[in-house]
Amino acid sequence: MPSTDRPDADDTSTRAALPDYWSFVDAAQRRISQEFPDADLMANRVFLSLNRSSSTATYDFESSIHRPAGGTWSSFRLLLALWVAGPLNPNEAARLTGMSRAAVSNLTATLVGKGLINREASPDDGRSVTLHLTDAGLERIRTAFREQNERESRWAAALTDDEQRTLVRLLEKLMEQRERIGARTRK
Repeated sequence: MPSTDRPDADDTSTRAALPDYWSFVDAAQRRISQEFPDADLMANRVFLSLNRSSSTATYDFESSIHRPAGGTWSSFRLLLALWVAGPLNPNEAARLTGMSRAAVSNLTATLVGKGLINREASPDDGRSVTLHLTDAGLERIRTAFREQNERESRWAAALTDDEQRTLVRLLEKLMEQRERIGARTRK
């Protein structure tokens, strides 16, 4: 007897009704409203849509720009942080990129091996290191940024300038709530 807690795995009619992600969101909203009548469906839809949109664009950037150039989305984020902020210690780099300290450490080893960044003893603390872009790293981030920004422009062309500004304002407004709601962030 199938469980009533989840859709039947053999129910091909459910799978057939989910041809793409946005149909999945609609199906999720129906399912959630049945099991959780008091759920905030609009908040759920906002974050399902935000997460999917972000991951889709990120995958596009990585697969069309960064991987063909021998990089990754994570390496782009670290090179970008060093380009924008200048030399950083690994903890600062982790905070700015949204990566864990361990991920930055592993990525640093790879990027040092490729000659894109240097790791030097910190002048302030001999136990710590500072990460710097090399000339090759500077060239790589400039090239990658130029290509990504062209791709970003193609994505954003679906919106008018006013719609783009509105979207940015709304996202910034959401992020302003981090402290008020006690959102967890990487330290």
